[in-house]
Amino acid sequence: MQKIALTYGVLSGSIVILTMILGLMVSDGGSFLSSELFGYLIMLVALSMIFIGIKRYRDQERGGVIRFLPAFAMGLAIAVIAGIIYTLVWELYSMSNGYAFIDSYVNSAIEAKKAAGLSAEKLAEEIATLEEMRSDYGKIYIRMPMTFLEIFPVGLIIAILSAAVLQNPKILPVRQ
Repeated sequence: MQKIALTYGVLSGSIVILTMILGLMVSDGGSFLSSELFGYLIMLVALSMIFIGIKRYRDQERGGVIRFLPAFAMGLAIAVIAGIIYTLVWELYSMSNGYAFIDSYVNSAIEAKKAAGLSAEKLAEEIATLEEMRSDYGKIYIRMPMTFLEIFPVGLIIAILSAAVLQNPKILPVRQ
């Protein structure tokens, strides 16, 4: 069980973070490759490894039959490992470029708020919130859990759905 969780968790987390870093490196900051939508689409695709991992566990180690809780536990383990890989690699990437991401993100968000034509009072509130976020991002005990929570809820949802689907042995049955 641990080998499957580790294999699919590392694979899933690595696919997500490496694709996202590559997207950030080749984009100009305002393109689709650096958007949140792109990031979450990549997460959905890469975290499909949860489904594959649960199916493999069901078919190879459980004789083609699995109940919801063991399937969910496997999916949860894969999601946690993927989240840890994602967080650690992001931290290494951020360290290597002097944590430039947050400055770029906050500066572009401020520019977008200014372009939106907000009132001076509302703009000042938004800028204060963004500057507080920049300050908080400098604290590792805030940054790392925040990074983990970018990916983990997606993995949790996929784990629940995969466990619910794969508890039925008639869905994608074992080939004899």
